[in-house]
Amino acid sequence: MNDTENKKNVTNWGKYPVVKTNFHVTSDLKEIEKIIKKSNSIIARGNGRSYGDNSLNSDNILSTLRLNKFLSFDREKGVFECESGVILSDILDVIVPEGYFLPVTPGTKLITVGGAIGANVHGKNNHSEGCFGDYLVNFNIITQDGEIKKCSREENSDLFWNTIGGMGLTGVIISAKFTLKRIQTAYIKQKVLKAENLEEIFKFFEECENWTYSVAWIDCLQKGKRMGRSILMVGEHATLSELPTQWKGKPLQPKKKFKLNVPFDFPSFILNTWSVKAFNFLYYFKQRKKIVSNIVDYDTFFYPLDAINNWNRIYGRNGFIQYQFIIPKKVGKEGMTEILKTIAKSGQGSFLAVLKLYKKGDLKAHNSFPIDGYSLALDFKINKKLSFLVKELDEIVEHYGGRIYLAKDSMSKKTLIDYVKVPETGKFDSLQQKRIDNYLS
Repeated sequence: MNDTENKKNVTNWGKYPVVKTNFHVTSDLKEIEKIIKKSNSIIARGNGRSYGDNSLNSDNILSTLRLNKFLSFDREKGVFECESGVILSDILDVIVPEGYFLPVTPGTKLITVGGAIGANVHGKNNHSEGCFGDYLVNFNIITQDGEIKKCSREENSDLFWNTIGGMGLTGVIISAKFTLKRIQTAYIKQKVLKAENLEEIFKFFEECENWTYSVAWIDCLQKGKRMGRSILMVGEHATLSELPTQWKGKPLQPKKKFKLNVPFDFPSFILNTWSVKAFNFLYYFKQRKKIVSNIVDYDTFFYPLDAINNWNRIYGRNGFIQYQFIIPKKVGKEGMTEILKTIAKSGQGSFLAVLKLYKKGDLKAHNSFPIDGYSLALDFKINKKLSFLVKELDEIVEHYGGRIYLAKDSMSKKTLIDYVKVPETGKFDSLQQKRIDNYLS
């Protein structure tokens, strides 16, 4: 099943930028091979949930959404295989009732497996359990010459490691096999801690480093003694004995929730410094106690924003960017202080500001984002002044030896070439160079 080449406007979840490109949709592998061979520049695109422009800088976009079949599920060993266009939410619907969970998941379950590999996604457990690529058994990929190659740590290993976190530069992933993690319930035992400032939130992260999952929301507009006031959430998969009685009957099947919906793009004036300050105030003080412990379903803990359909419309017609960087742990406090001062001074606050602790993974996955350090992800509404703020933030991140996440770099012009390389040649191949030339133009 395939569609003919179709010139159309395409954008990702942030709605910025919008590009006009040849958009190909097919599930026929022979057709995919033909499209790749005749294209000077092509990039795969999954569900379009990336915040950045990583699937937009090409003359041709190939949608993988019709590569959406499950291929195998070994319930004894906990190994799952599917095509690259399968969405994580569909996998969870199958594996959770069987007592399994994704080994690593980002803050949305609405991305594809191919996208998870290309960005080597990380989650709330990066400091303890690494990235998605750490759990790959193998994958099949169509390279720029139209050849299908099976890649693993033992077979085509260079291509295997280059593809993980390689942002689609090495070819089109068509299927993948990966391991899962065992769970007893579909619930998370969590502890929520309120930090009064940056000093305290770093202290909490260090004290809670043994928890499997950790993430903090941070108020990025506070100054002085309240700079960096935050709420840290840490969690573990709840055991059956830890569940309240009313949930023990169906421990792996939490109740489906009603979803909210944002029906239209908000007027641009609604999201401003004062509305962000108001949201941050209410969010911080909704919890009165210093520490709260409870049990929540996995959707509430991992995917709170997925409960709101079309929440990107809150940022208006022009959209937004998500800016995510990481700086080394040893200069984390100093670097974050300078970043937060710069943001507060600009007045361009983000009510979705997420702070996480990271740990550098396998050195062979050289395109991966994590290092031993702290990462901050911030949402900024598109406006005339934003590019100047991003330039300032880029300079600070560079000064402290950090890097920008390539899945969220639509306004950062330098970071792509910094660490996406082909090790065996020391340079990019022709398809990659075309992609980079478009990116920098």
